[in-house]
Parts: sequence; C-alpha cells; structure tokens
Amino acid sequence: GMMFIILLIIGIVIFLFIFWILMIIDCTKRDFKRENDKVVWILVIVLLGFIGAVIYYFAVKASDKREMKKKR
Repeated sequence: GMMFIILLIIGIVIFLFIFWILMIIDCTKRDFKRENDKVVWILVIVLLGFIGAVIYYFAVKASDKREMKKKR
C-alpha cells in the first residue's frame, strides 16, 4: 500500500520534471515574433517551474497546434 503511493509520487515527480525540461527545450528552439518573447518565456518556465511550463504549454504550444489545424 504505502510503497505503491511512494512509487506513484516518484513517477509523477519524474514526469513533471521531464515535462518541464521539454517545455524549456521547445521554448529555446521556437521562433517568436519578438526576440524578447523568448527570454520572457524562458524566465517564466525556469522561475515558476512546473506551473510556468503548464502556462507556456497552453499559452504558446497548444495555441500553435490550433493555428496549424486552421491552416489545413
């Protein structure tokens, strides 16, 4: 019982860390309209951690996917 909960928490923490790293990588590779936007987003992701990564995902990455669907 308790071991399962500990492993589950460790798995969630590893997933969140990988998601955070992937959002930093995506941000550094992405071309923004203004160069300052990239610096601001990297600071948001790094300083706010997982919360910043989630904000970036929904504000930039998910909206990018919606725009790609509109272009088809």
